[in-house]
Amino acid sequence: MTDTPRTPGTRTLSALWRAVFLVSFPFGILAFVLPIYGRELGASAIEVGAFFSAFSIVPVIVRPLLGRALDRWGRRPFLLAGFAGYLAAVLAFGFATSVWMLTVARFLQGIGAAFLWLTAYTMVADLASAGGRGLNFGLIDEATNRGAIIGTMLGFAILYRLQGGAGIEWTRLWWILFAIYGVTTIAALVIAWRGAGETRPVTSGGAPASKGITRRLITLMGIVLVTGASGAMVWPMLVIFLQDTLHAEANGIAFAYLPAALISSFLPSRLGVLSDRFGRRKPMILGLLVGAAASALIPHLRSLLALAGLWAVESAGYAASVPAERAFVADIAGEDVRGTSYGLYTFAYFLGSAIGPLAGGWLYDRVSPATPFYLNTVALLFGALLVAVALREPAPLTKTS
Repeated sequence: MTDTPRTPGTRTLSALWRAVFLVSFPFGILAFVLPIYGRELGASAIEVGAFFSAFSIVPVIVRPLLGRALDRWGRRPFLLAGFAGYLAAVLAFGFATSVWMLTVARFLQGIGAAFLWLTAYTMVADLASAGGRGLNFGLIDEATNRGAIIGTMLGFAILYRLQGGAGIEWTRLWWILFAIYGVTTIAALVIAWRGAGETRPVTSGGAPASKGITRRLITLMGIVLVTGASGAMVWPMLVIFLQDTLHAEANGIAFAYLPAALISSFLPSRLGVLSDRFGRRKPMILGLLVGAAASALIPHLRSLLALAGLWAVESAGYAASVPAERAFVADIAGEDVRGTSYGLYTFAYFLGSAIGPLAGGWLYDRVSPATPFYLNTVALLFGALLVAVALREPAPLTKTS
């Protein structure tokens, strides 16, 4: 991060950035290799979808209650629990040699995600000024994406070197990868333990409590539920689709994603500033429209070069929309119910993420490979329409201090 750690708040944001960066190392390669490794172990398309749904089950169950716990007992204990959950998941992935073991590892990863990201978003909302939330949420997104891209490059370098040169079997390669990711996850936990302080605002005892559930939050939850389900429906199917239609290898798909990964590693904070200056809704609508167009074009792809260009444009749209969406939640939530508000918001997203992959696998196997992508297009267009007509812009934002 660019902030010099001069105050407890900036020290916490800096530690959070570094810890999130390191814990994100396995994220990118899991998105590409998990479906392929699952296929190596004999998983069907529906079972591959189950890997992704298993990740979302715990957040669906836990987050509404966890948000209230953050408001009552503070942020730091739950942040550390999130990093510990990710460490348990990395260890479980390393020893996974069957479909059910991979599913258990994803379930443990869901536990880490349930605690870590809700807490991180709430802490950013606590520490960022109203006119700087888009910027700061963008910085956290950049930390996640930079960690993921470096971890992915490292992982594919290891896979290429060991599998190509030594002919090591997949299960052995998998173990080596996650032994390395275990080291970076331990480092993330240590940094968070030492550098991330408590950020829960201290409110006066006589102050009236804010409403955790508002009409705008409920509307946003509905939008996120629909678009989250549709987006989660297509990602695991995309890798399988590219293998089946383009006969693409995992490293080729990863290189096609590289321009998009670079965009998502450097643009979110810069585009997040736009939502601080011009409002939250316009970037949200832009991201959904771009995503809809990209999803409609995917079934017609005939080369990885075209895929790379499509992904890059889509990534730029989401780099603008995601920080704006998270800042929108902070704008409409009182400081005494921020945890509750983010708990409900992320609950809606993960509920969609739990449903989507299973639906995508069923549609891919039973209807046609293109069906999930076209259905996602419709869902994202509908989401953009709802943002335009059903969400009111939050109160005018103050300038960044």
